[in-house]
Amino acid sequence: MARRRVIYEGKAKILYEGPEPGTVIQYFKDDATAFNAEKHDVIAGKGVLNNRISAHLMTKIESIGIPTHFIRSVNMREQLVREVEIIPIELVVRNIAAGSLCKRLGLTEGTVLNRPLVEFYYKKDELGDPLVSDEHIFTFGWADPYELEEMVSMAWRVNDYLNGLFAGIGLQLVDFKLEFGRLWGENGELYIILADEMSPDNCRLWDSKTGEKMDKDRFRFDLGNLIEGYQYIARRLGLIPEEGIVQGGNIDEKLAEKLELIENELAQKRKLRGVNKPKPGKV
Repeated sequence: MARRRVIYEGKAKILYEGPEPGTVIQYFKDDATAFNAEKHDVIAGKGVLNNRISAHLMTKIESIGIPTHFIRSVNMREQLVREVEIIPIELVVRNIAAGSLCKRLGLTEGTVLNRPLVEFYYKKDELGDPLVSDEHIFTFGWADPYELEEMVSMAWRVNDYLNGLFAGIGLQLVDFKLEFGRLWGENGELYIILADEMSPDNCRLWDSKTGEKMDKDRFRFDLGNLIEGYQYIARRLGLIPEEGIVQGGNIDEKLAEKLELIENELAQKRKLRGVNKPKPGKV
């Protein structure tokens, strides 16, 4: 097989040059990190589960009219995505107090917020992804008001949809992180689309009845086997058989390879909505 050019390698994924212009192969690693990579381990099967869960959730989100970069699964660890210019802002949507919100504001974990909260974080590992305001975003040119308005609008819609989806399978959506990218049209028109991934790596999900954490907090705080939580979510979503695809710390690669690949059927016929910016006035 021809050696592929690596475009970028992060903590949990590798991006390779895609087979066609404007595409990228997104590879999900088994690496688990926490506290800005101060804690690290390699957990067999994590990348396979995240790839499958993210592909499924991206297609679901696309079905409500939110454009995403996901095109289709390639194999058990890889997916084909659109190449975008990543906006260096992470949007965190919170429904229930957990994580850094509790630490910063002295809230009790599990407190249901009066309304969902959207926070902005500057995507910069060496700075610890600091919390920023919209004024920071505009002042330093990370995004303009029209782009940010589009991102926040999509974040609200994703939250509404995912809350219902997870509630229907017995899970609470505590909070989640979104990343967006710029996609440029043939005539220079600008589109903002959802990028990165949607998986237990960037979503906090608790069992609705027991409150048990099924996400990456299991790894962060040594709460239990990470794979058990991720497989629990994948089973609830109907993505893997009841027996799971990881047993005793080993992935059943034959079974994983047999799982049906996920394709975003709306990717080719989607109608993107451009970011409407006023034309510059005459000086």
